[in-house]
Amino acid sequence: MASAANCAVYFSSNINCLTVFEIKNHSLPATFVIRQPNTFGRRSVRLTSSTIGINPRAAPSATAVENDGSLLDTVPTPKVIIDQDSDPDATVVEITFGDRLGALLDTMNALKSLGLNVTKANVYLDSTGKHNKFSITKASTGRKVEDPELLEAIRLTIINNLLQYHPESSSQLAMGATFGVEPPKEKVDVDIATHVRVRDDGPDRSLLFVETADRPGLLVDLVKIITDINIAVESGEFDTEGLLAKATFHVNYKGKALIKPLQQVLSNSLRYFLRRPSTEEASF
Repeated sequence: MASAANCAVYFSSNINCLTVFEIKNHSLPATFVIRQPNTFGRRSVRLTSSTIGINPRAAPSATAVENDGSLLDTVPTPKVIIDQDSDPDATVVEITFGDRLGALLDTMNALKSLGLNVTKANVYLDSTGKHNKFSITKASTGRKVEDPELLEAIRLTIINNLLQYHPESSSQLAMGATFGVEPPKEKVDVDIATHVRVRDDGPDRSLLFVETADRPGLLVDLVKIITDINIAVESGEFDTEGLLAKATFHVNYKGKALIKPLQQVLSNSLRYFLRRPSTEEASF
């Protein structure tokens, strides 16, 4: 089955959405969990493409074939969302790629290989296309996924399947530059694309918004930067929208909302690490 180009994790009730099918108690393993507070571990290991085995593909599908210099079919923007807020017992993932996605059984099998269970899956249609949603838990515990490295592995596994079964998505994804059949036509300027905002979300926590150019390992890096300055990550949502990544995290410092000076430190730290040129340690 074709895997999804857009992937989202969240639960929402939309009366305008048409439920196409729903699968419950699926035995495939899948897990995404965040515990409050400080559910993300402070681990410094960076995920690389080799970790999840992204493989370059040979040829694009017929929908991406050019005719007299123009595409026969406009390629939609793939979206992958990992939501830790919507369900207290499971990680919710949503994948969208226009109306091109199938049942994504291949994707669920790939998640099973990560030691995850898909406890519920459903598909609905709206004006933006077909949305495939999964509720994921760890097979070993039956709980949602906490480890940011495993969450990033889930995201990259979905993108890998997207590149494999929908090669036309390659030009719309940051990972397509290395692993796809056609790289993105435009490169995102990290300085321009990076935006960081922090605001209070009640007396006990703050809300952090981050938008930047997507790349492998980004989710792990964000959590590490935050926790390295002793700020706890309670929960959040991580969205991959084409070449961009958008993250929303509920954070706190010792159980309280971040004061203004600490908000500024967090914002400056994220901007610095996200905008600086990437240099391999081995080069020194």
